Amino acid sequence: MKYKIKLADGTMQLVKITSAYFKSWQVWNVQFDDGKAAMLFKLGSEWMQRNEDYLDAHVLSVIGNHIDKIIHRRQIIAF
Repeated sequence: MKYKIKLADGTMQLVKITSAYFKSWQVWNVQFDDGKAAMLFKLGSEWMQRNEDYLDAHVLSVIGNHIDKIIHRRQIIAF
């Protein structure tokens, strides 16, 4: 699905977020409108990214928090 994310500079960015599995880990693929992509995963309570991806800490945090909200909504709907 596509979501609007507010970046640190106040601009809105449209991103496509999909979930997948890499080996036994649940990962989240994030694609930006400019063609760049990142793979995120959660380790404990902290969102991480692959070494090949270079999102700054604020963008990683904003997208991670948004994914947490998506997960929370899915859990509510499941009950």
